[in-house]
Amino acid sequence: MRTHFDVFGLPRAYDVDVPALEKQYRELSLQLHPDRVAQADARERLKALEGTTALNEAFKALKDPVRRAFYLLKLHGVDLDREDAGAQKDMPLEFLEEVMELREALDAAMEKKDLARVQAMGTQVEGRRKAALDEAAGALRALEGDGDSQAPVRKASHALGRVRYFTRFLEQVEAFEEESLS
Repeated sequence: MRTHFDVFGLPRAYDVDVPALEKQYRELSLQLHPDRVAQADARERLKALEGTTALNEAFKALKDPVRRAFYLLKLHGVDLDREDAGAQKDMPLEFLEEVMELREALDAAMEKKDLARVQAMGTQVEGRRKAALDEAAGALRALEGDGDSQAPVRKASHALGRVRYFTRFLEQVEAFEEESLS
């Protein structure tokens, strides 16, 4: 199976030199652009289109550290985008309880239209989101160096589950801020 890392000729790893990736993306985009084969037969045009699509998907996934982490985990057999993903069902109970408490506190602050409280909660959760992503990155680095050991997979799954929750929480905070300030 050709991975997004293969598209750029990169080793499979969490750490990516993003400026170098962007430069390589621009160069490959020029080489693969469908307009370069506009006069060629249908097969060549289709091949160019498929190459450009694969390049764009790979760039989108690898340039963003969160998407890259989710993609790496998927390469290790855990797809958190699937509703039936075992890792989602396997989140620690303490975290799920904490999620409920945070959600209730956010709902209460929004109901009172307490923008300062909502923003303070957003700042706190952003810090926790960053810490969870750092934890996932560490687990993914260990995983790439240690093969397919299940301990780093589980650790990365839980950390990325938290990232996903915190990201949704922050989206709700942002929507409330926009509504309040408009």
